Amino acid sequence: MIIWAEATVAEISRSWAGAVELTARRDDGTDCRALAYTSLMAVPEPGDRLLLNVAALERGLGTGGYALVIAVLAPDGHLKGQPPAPAGHLVKARYLPLQAMVAGADEQGSAFHDLLAEADDIDGLPVLVADLHSALAPILAAVHHDRPGARVVYLMSDHGALPLAFSRTVAELKEAGVLAATVTVGQAFGGDLEAVNVHSGLLAARWALDADLVVLTQGPGNLGTGTRWGFSGVACGEAINAVAVLGGRPVGSLRISGADPRERHRGVSHHSLTAYGRVATAAADIVLPQFAQATSLQGIAGLEQVAEMSDEVSAAAGRLSRHRLVPVGLTGLDRALLASPVRLSTMGRGLDDDPAYFLAQAAAGRHAAALIDVPAAQ
Repeated sequence: MIIWAEATVAEISRSWAGAVELTARRDDGTDCRALAYTSLMAVPEPGDRLLLNVAALERGLGTGGYALVIAVLAPDGHLKGQPPAPAGHLVKARYLPLQAMVAGADEQGSAFHDLLAEADDIDGLPVLVADLHSALAPILAAVHHDRPGARVVYLMSDHGALPLAFSRTVAELKEAGVLAATVTVGQAFGGDLEAVNVHSGLLAARWALDADLVVLTQGPGNLGTGTRWGFSGVACGEAINAVAVLGGRPVGSLRISGADPRERHRGVSHHSLTAYGRVATAAADIVLPQFAQATSLQGIAGLEQVAEMSDEVSAAAGRLSRHRLVPVGLTGLDRALLASPVRLSTMGRGLDDDPAYFLAQAAAGRHAAALIDVPAAQ
């Protein structure tokens, strides 16, 4: 299950909120990229000794190409120091050696405990649910383009990466001012607020963080087995149900691709059809990007192919009969995506490689932004 390695910090490459990327010189003489989470261990410096978990790296799995630092020791081999002291009583990544104690938004002693103690709805809050973490950047690009003053909160579920610090995208979106705050739920940790589950996380986003809009996705590291049910994005359907139970306005983003080499993800992915069509029992707005308009856009390659997908995408989405299909135009979304403050990438493909994917996410962001000031139906 684990492949251990010992190493020395050769060089610090870069850092962002909660994480340090470094070059580790393993005791076998080879170098590798490694990642240390500074909420879990002392901050590493050149010359420090490291204990690494290299299993995913050795197997070539999608960890971003990192070995993961388990412990940081001083050059003499002694424990270097302590990370920040635990602030609360919620335990995340429970019963793993690196379990983390965090302060829950609604636990006793929290500044928000009284506010959240009896909270039972999110008062019509629009919540946009997407399958992949890579959807976050194009969604926020569109929201910022259409509603630059919107207060957007990202809710990260625990179906992908558990440490929010693994996401450079989140750090850069916050730094750019297009993402106001974050909530990590379940076993995920590292958000501005911590919550026990999606339901309590949504309540915290609405009432403690005063969100105008929530975007809910898993963290980086989507898991799939190539089977109908064996993929982490099944949780999108469960998220739709949670939003509806709490009186929010669920919006579903379709995972669409014109470039994925796997047939099951071409056009509308089977992930979206299963999660929204089989798992979600509550009705949601499912955004149908108007791909026929794609050829009027500029500055993005492959738009003719996107336009040719229009009928296929509409037909597939039509199978989601429980939901409200909402056609959304693409005008201006080329400018929004090209102005993204972070690099757009999904499964190693950029905007010009798979424009259908990014336009679909941006269209979903556009619709969700349009709901911000619209009174919810009674």
